[in-house]
Amino acid sequence: MAFKKFGLIPELLNAVEKKGYSSPTTIQEQVIPLILEGSDLLARSQTGTGKTAGFTLPMLQNLMKGTRSNKARALILTPTRELAVQVEESVAELGKYLPLKSTAIFGGVTFKSQIRALSKGIDIIVATPGRLLDLVDQKIVNVSNIEILVLDEADRMLDMGFIQDIRRLLKLLPPARQNLLFSATFSEEIKRLASGLLNSPKVVEAAGVNVAVDAIAQVVHPVDSNRKTELLSTIIQTNNWQQVLVFVRTKHSANRLTSKLEGDGISAVSIHGNKSQAARAKALKEFKKGTVRILVATDIAARGLDIDQLPHVVNFDLPNVPEDYVHRIGRTGRAGNTGEAISLVCVDEHQYLKGIERLLKREIPKVVIPNFQPDASIKAQPISYGRQSYGRQRAPGNRPKTAANETHSKGSNRPRNSFRNFSGTGRGSKGFKGKS
Repeated sequence: MAFKKFGLIPELLNAVEKKGYSSPTTIQEQVIPLILEGSDLLARSQTGTGKTAGFTLPMLQNLMKGTRSNKARALILTPTRELAVQVEESVAELGKYLPLKSTAIFGGVTFKSQIRALSKGIDIIVATPGRLLDLVDQKIVNVSNIEILVLDEADRMLDMGFIQDIRRLLKLLPPARQNLLFSATFSEEIKRLASGLLNSPKVVEAAGVNVAVDAIAQVVHPVDSNRKTELLSTIIQTNNWQQVLVFVRTKHSANRLTSKLEGDGISAVSIHGNKSQAARAKALKEFKKGTVRILVATDIAARGLDIDQLPHVVNFDLPNVPEDYVHRIGRTGRAGNTGEAISLVCVDEHQYLKGIERLLKREIPKVVIPNFQPDASIKAQPISYGRQSYGRQRAPGNRPKTAANETHSKGSNRPRNSFRNFSGTGRGSKGFKGKS
């Protein structure tokens, strides 16, 4: 088995075999040895590259070397509930033959079940920052014994306004610990966070954007905004697609599109920030099982979705942040499989499309579907994000403030202060040494 070369213990190799992993991915090849040797790590990796197993396997092995206690020894922070659940599932599966216990902590559900799990003794906590702090404040969780800290999708946590929560948590952790930071980008904000958090980190950069999307067939279908639903329904039914993840811009759009698809006889469910965690979990389960054909999602609600062999992703609305396009389509074409990404683009979104193509350093093929030719007389209009509108004057790459509000823990009154003045806490270092 290819994973043997890392010197992983038999229990982990057995779990890897049961998971069906035949050979390590590029990011796993790079990070597993570094984490096993105890180094701090700054890693750039796109979604769908196998990074979760990349940090989970060596983390589990390192924990087995230490002495068990009644306090949590590893903490993995994630930006969303869905990602917390799925990372914890991966930890549990890969650690199934080890005497280590894990649990997921996130908002949107009652405290009762999470407190019950914690009371039994936990080695690894996977959590969203807000809910974890709630439990720390109530003295239900003790993080003073943490040996390994993982910030997963750190760029998203900063983008969603979690910097104050992260700063508070870092002050509560012991200074002598291993820190692992994973991000899709090495932005200036990430570099500032890394410089204050990481101690002489090893820097890893996995395959770039273009390599990450090479296995995905991409196409743009120009269409008028008011005919997008009709075109989507036509494409799904004509091609008899059975599993499609569709991205929309707003929660209202998700509900409206789901209703219209159902009206056309196409089974569909939606997930967004106004749905309860139970409803979102149920929708995802139905989609994975094939009970429903279409899952309509907003960007924030879809963060961390892990769906094996997903064949089709549709951008019903283009994202205004080019990197989000890569995150979206990266949910297909995983693990060596091919995938298809379709974008329905109206005249209002031409500037967004140009930003995406600049990021990819290539044009995406445009194919007009017969009977759906755009009306050339229609002029571009500002794009609405809830109460705010963003027109052509808005530069692609600036995120609307409403996006950060969608999945912050229910009932939390923590301010979403800017992270731009954050200088970092935790173990000191002499600054960021990696490539930008």
